[in-house]
Amino acid sequence: MSRPVTLFTGQWADLPLEQLAAKAASWGYDGLELACWGDHMDVFRAAEDQQYCEQQKAILAKHGLQLFAISNHLAGQLVCDPNNDSRSDLFAPPETHGDPEKKRAWAVEAVKKTAHAAKNLGLKVANGFTGSSIWHMLYSFPPVSEATIEGGFQYFAEMWNPILDVYDECGVKFALEVHPTEIAFDIYTAKRALDAIGHRPAFGFNFDPSHLHWQFIDPVMFLWEFKDRIYHVHMKDAAQQLDGRAGILASHLNFGDPRRGWDFRSLGHGGVDFEEIIRALNHIGYEGPLSIEWEDSGMDREHGAKEACEFTKGVDFKKSGRAFDAAFSD
Repeated sequence: MSRPVTLFTGQWADLPLEQLAAKAASWGYDGLELACWGDHMDVFRAAEDQQYCEQQKAILAKHGLQLFAISNHLAGQLVCDPNNDSRSDLFAPPETHGDPEKKRAWAVEAVKKTAHAAKNLGLKVANGFTGSSIWHMLYSFPPVSEATIEGGFQYFAEMWNPILDVYDECGVKFALEVHPTEIAFDIYTAKRALDAIGHRPAFGFNFDPSHLHWQFIDPVMFLWEFKDRIYHVHMKDAAQQLDGRAGILASHLNFGDPRRGWDFRSLGHGGVDFEEIIRALNHIGYEGPLSIEWEDSGMDREHGAKEACEFTKGVDFKKSGRAFDAAFSD
């Protein structure tokens, strides 16, 4: 059986879950990956109220959909973000606005509650972000010492080890979406993040090739490097649009601006080689969902979501159970 194809609801949180579930089912999806905002999943409530958990799952089941993971990217971002300024006011409750440390404390509690919510929902994986206290030092000018960078990884460990203790208690794994502005955004930083927390099994990765492709990192190489840490998979495409004027730093141009050096694309409309990704997932034994995170500023999202589901089901295939030349063997 092929892997289940799910839709991450983060970009659809403006729609009530009931309405989105009906649409996703009509587009051919097998399930949803619920975002922990909008009315899709309230982790504070789900951590304490089993009836609420069953209610949310029943909405999916009504439309023949399954639930494999929840994702709390927004709260996770605030855990290690150095500023927690007005840009993230929509991520956190109004009473935390203007107070970076109050935002941080709320975020830590929210990410812990996400583990309890996942347990109550019968899930083994929760996805999200970690934030990073050192991302803004990427260019190393003014000069940045190695001690400062190491301090950033140690701060990540200091903040996240107590959170991961809760995930261990709940029997849930946290999957970081390797991504710019997070403690891990490429292969080297992902290795360093694992080192910082002693390679504890509770922490792994939500593989999303789009964030690697535009950085000129081979997504397949990432899968091979971390084959035992791929806890969840996002299907998302990206296109490099380098024209001699803009580079991969995006020139302070927002998503959707054609002048950008790169942008996200609906599946099959960018440069990610998904066949090689499926082959690598087969080799490393990943059997979880392929969850579509649909982002394309140049395409109608309902058209894109339906097309992306069809694309993913078309590109996925099982690993062979026998050698192609087995018929010629003794």
